[in-house]
Amino acid sequence: MHRPPTPAIAVMAAGYLAAGLMLAAGAPSAKADIWRFVDRNGVVNLSDRPMGPGSELLVRGKKRVKKASDTGKRTPRYREENEKRYTRLIDRVSRELSLDRNLVRAVVRAESAFDPNAVSRAGAVGLMQLMPATARRYGVSDSRNPAQNVYAGVLHLRKLIRQFNDVVLALAAYNAGENAVIDYGYKVPPYPETQTYVRKVLALYRQYASRYKRS
Repeated sequence: MHRPPTPAIAVMAAGYLAAGLMLAAGAPSAKADIWRFVDRNGVVNLSDRPMGPGSELLVRGKKRVKKASDTGKRTPRYREENEKRYTRLIDRVSRELSLDRNLVRAVVRAESAFDPNAVSRAGAVGLMQLMPATARRYGVSDSRNPAQNVYAGVLHLRKLIRQFNDVVLALAAYNAGENAVIDYGYKVPPYPETQTYVRKVLALYRQYASRYKRS
């Protein structure tokens, strides 16, 4: 299936992100709706409310239900210590591969809470939760190795952004698989987990972008 041409999207970073996005003053939180609006200059804006005629609802908000995975080993202190430990690695790989470091940080936090030994029920492993097939694709021999994991994860995320020319769809594909995004007409699949994931990463991205200078 060939995706129709999309409007130009604002550049977020002085690097690879030719497919960026603008976060409006009312930018989406992890629980909010996500609306997309393309202005007269072709810039894509994301907000938690419609911004004018032609606004498109990408993801409908949902109240958060606390899960068992939110407790236990991944305490705030544990996450903060690991985040400090791996920030330099994330920044270096993001810079080398020309991807916004704040976006990568947001994905790592959403995926593993900076736990290099995290393993999901589906079998995804490490900081960026690589599935075995993804790890093999990028030549990873040890998914628990932080450097190998982050390098492969950033390569995969960059590949998805290039493929879909849209950060939101790339995040959805990172979670649900690129075929799911294609099968649903190049939209975020209606899976609760994927829609929650996209909202969470965008909210975390906004936090990091306001805290750190974009790379």
